[in-house]
Amino acid sequence: MNWLARIKPSAFALPAGILTLICLMVVPTPAVLLDLFFVLNIALSVAILMAAMNAEKPLDFSAFPSVLLFATLLRLALNVASTRVVLVNGHEGGAAAGHVIEAFGAFLVGGNFAVGLFVFMILMIINMVVITKGAGRVSEVSARFTLDALPGKQMAIDADLAAGLLTADEAKARRREVATEADFYGSMDGASKFVKGDAIAALLILAVNIVAGFALGMISHGLTAGEAAENYITLAVGDALVAQVPALLLSIAAAVIVTRVSDSRDLAGQIGGQLANPGTWLPVAVILGAIGMIPAMPQTVFLPAAALAGWLWHALAKRAARPAPVAATEPPAEPGRILLEEVSDHTLVTIELGYGLVHLVDDRRGSPLVARITGVRKQLSQLFGFIVPQFRVRDSLDLPPGDYRITLGGVPLGGGSVRPERILAIDAGDVRPGVQLPGEETRDPSFGCPAVWIDPAQRDLAIAEGYLTVDASTVIATQLNQLLGDRPQALFGPDELKAILDAVKDHAAGLVEAVHPAPLSLAALTRLFRALLEDGLPIGHPLPILAALAQGVQQTQEHDRLVDLVRAELGGMIVGRICAPGERLPVLTLDAQLEAAIVQGLADPATGQPVIEPDLARSIGDHVAALIAERGPGAGPPALIVQPRARRALAALLRLRAPACTVLSIAELPAAQPIEVLAVIGAPALPQPSPEPEIESVLA
Repeated sequence: MNWLARIKPSAFALPAGILTLICLMVVPTPAVLLDLFFVLNIALSVAILMAAMNAEKPLDFSAFPSVLLFATLLRLALNVASTRVVLVNGHEGGAAAGHVIEAFGAFLVGGNFAVGLFVFMILMIINMVVITKGAGRVSEVSARFTLDALPGKQMAIDADLAAGLLTADEAKARRREVATEADFYGSMDGASKFVKGDAIAALLILAVNIVAGFALGMISHGLTAGEAAENYITLAVGDALVAQVPALLLSIAAAVIVTRVSDSRDLAGQIGGQLANPGTWLPVAVILGAIGMIPAMPQTVFLPAAALAGWLWHALAKRAARPAPVAATEPPAEPGRILLEEVSDHTLVTIELGYGLVHLVDDRRGSPLVARITGVRKQLSQLFGFIVPQFRVRDSLDLPPGDYRITLGGVPLGGGSVRPERILAIDAGDVRPGVQLPGEETRDPSFGCPAVWIDPAQRDLAIAEGYLTVDASTVIATQLNQLLGDRPQALFGPDELKAILDAVKDHAAGLVEAVHPAPLSLAALTRLFRALLEDGLPIGHPLPILAALAQGVQQTQEHDRLVDLVRAELGGMIVGRICAPGERLPVLTLDAQLEAAIVQGLADPATGQPVIEPDLARSIGDHVAALIAERGPGAGPPALIVQPRARRALAALLRLRAPACTVLSIAELPAAQPIEVLAVIGAPALPQPSPEPEIESVLA
């Protein structure tokens, strides 16, 4: 019996309702039960109409298409059941088909079936031609526009998610809402056909009831033509009116739900709030009063109506002039008080724009710069292996109109000047000799290539001539990507590290506990990760990094030594980024004498790291850069293999002079990695360090 306890009672509601509809169509129904179902049908239609009017937005009643289907099926089932009762018992009089049908056929149309026929036809015209047709058209257009806007809404959600404006759960809920909206309007487009088909079915059922009842009354029951018409046609018209009133209510509900505009109020509050303007009712009073002054018009109707409209105008104007209630507010700020928000910027990266570029972040124009910056942030996050903090875009009055500036922690990194209404055609080396486009000559701010600001109409011509064409938003975003791509360690902080650790805890909690919070604090761990990022190691795969740390902390907790141990453990990953599996790693080495001079030379008293004399550093950098240039652009970058103690100093040196060359210590080179020695940078080719270097040279 446990399986019975797990079944919810609500699960039987729909199957029981469908079974009831089938029984109404197939099984003869007593007149008393038929009256009950007719009243239930009218009550259900009124409830659906009220639910549609009270919804704040269409999706609040997203089940309306299905409800409309079942309500239509209920009405058709009642039509079938009432037809059976009318045709079988119609000769007995008006009460034979139940009191509801008798009341609609006798009382509402005065017992005159001709009047009933005309009333029914008018209701049919109102339902089919006016309400149903209009609601169907609105549903069709809404479905089309909603489906056309679906990709843009999805892209906007992805952009907000990448920018950090939404969490994953909020983005999932937004996507579900967008998909539900598209499904709702598509379903409403088809559900309007239910109402139209129901109206046609009601017309056909009425015709069948009239013809069949007239024939059965005269042939089977021996009634005269007048008696048959009086009994059967009156009952048929009453039956049709009983079905048509709920159908009209459902048509109104469908029209209300598809014409709603999202608002925080229900339909009554929305209409009342928008018609409560006093200026609306004064012209009404004046016009009604003017019409009432015409001698041929009924003054007893128009003048009281004008007076009522004038009173309504006076009451609304008096209410509008009434001062609004003063809500409890904070006391006004003191003139001498300065808030922290006024002088502090809590974002790390800020893009400042001159007032001539503000429209690039205007929502009404699509915010092209925001979309580009969001893409840059997403790309950098994937490259570095952590979520890059949000960027801030703001206007700056101290910049010229077309200028922009990129700052990191308040320190300017770069900037430039753009022409927002033009296109930048960049000569990246593929332009044919002698070709020159008319425009404003400039330099690409990211890479310094020759460029020209041209009119948008010349874009196709520039592309055909070999130029790379970009708009102003792309120029800013490209420079932002270039400036931040070289500084991952500056964007990484304790919050980013905590997010990584929290994610790793979900499936490797023991690995995190082995290094944090003991023996390494969050600050020490952040410093270590920043050192790895500064060395060009992405942290998108934190498990091997944490595993190497767990082993390294068993030997030491000193920062520099721990970085060297982690790099030694990750040597295979470091080499794999610059050399394909199975290939020989091209390497450069230092002459033993030169390397010994660097290792045993002057050391920085603060860190203990070797300090290379400026002239020697410049010579080594130029020599390595020349060797890389000789290999050509298609060859893979070489690696400089040095002793562990010299790695940090040489890495800092080549990061500025030859960034394509990776500096590895001999401990980081995997034992099974095949190498190819390209050159040995020897002492005879380079100037020797002075035995007693001057303090100024060392500091330089």
